[in-house]
Amino acid sequence: MRNADRERQQVLSGKGGVGKSSVTTQLALSLSLAGHSVGVLDVDLTGPSIPRMFGIEDAKVTQAPGGWLPITVHDADPSSGLGSLRVMSLGFLLPRRGDAVVWRGPKKTAMVRQFLSDVFWDELDYLLIDTPPGTSDEHISLAETLLLKARPDQLAGAVVVTTPQAVATADVRKELNFCKKTNIRVLGVVENMRGFVCPNCSECTNIFSSGGGLVMAEDFKVDFLGHVPIDPQFLVLIETGKRPRYPAGTAVNGQDMSTLATEMDNQADTKDSALLVQKYPYCSLAPFFKSITDKVVTAVQQASVG
Repeated sequence: MRNADRERQQVLSGKGGVGKSSVTTQLALSLSLAGHSVGVLDVDLTGPSIPRMFGIEDAKVTQAPGGWLPITVHDADPSSGLGSLRVMSLGFLLPRRGDAVVWRGPKKTAMVRQFLSDVFWDELDYLLIDTPPGTSDEHISLAETLLLKARPDQLAGAVVVTTPQAVATADVRKELNFCKKTNIRVLGVVENMRGFVCPNCSECTNIFSSGGGLVMAEDFKVDFLGHVPIDPQFLVLIETGKRPRYPAGTAVNGQDMSTLATEMDNQADTKDSALLVQKYPYCSLAPFFKSITDKVVTAVQQASVG
């Protein structure tokens, strides 16, 4: 992991479909908006979705002597306090989006180790690692390689993602036990998909119940970083590039999201040319992830001091 000199965080879950890639994407955007230089490493070899989340599926990595150059999502802009964002994923190496990765364990393990050692990241403040679900060969290889090659102050820990319902937390508890057995510090738990934000009235309904992630965090004595609802406008942003729009009176953490939307009414129905990171603050999930990101940064700083 060349020139990645700062904190490395994993985004984990023992359950598939809980939104690890969505959480990783929004953590990366929030860290970048806070002025940090960020790298995202997608090691979900059988389902690499990070390129699609950032709208860079057609990008191709450049081979350099001794490794790869990651894809630049956007460069830093010191005048606006924006940090750079770069991505590396197996998805860039596949000829077509729908191609299956039919590999046995040893080949997956070799690829994970190569991703960790042969990518030229340049200077980073944070490297986020999006992992596959479960506690498979990739996880073991990832943990072993990070613990072997990273300094203690570089391996910040894991952000564990779950959804509220018991069928999800039952599997995610195994991931927390995995972290304990492999001596990976847990930075905290994110309860994703807690509530659905109606696109018409902005009412939030707990379709998957609520509170399961909080209870799990308390049981394992780890921090609860926060909950995140389902917002269809985030999907609109990712899939179409359109800025999110909300009905009048939509407020999140005291911020009127509908007011933000009216500022861009002339461009709302078109895919404007602004960067994803510039459009993301118009999404109702941005305030949730700003709070989660602040807690993650604080936990990392406390761990470094300790």
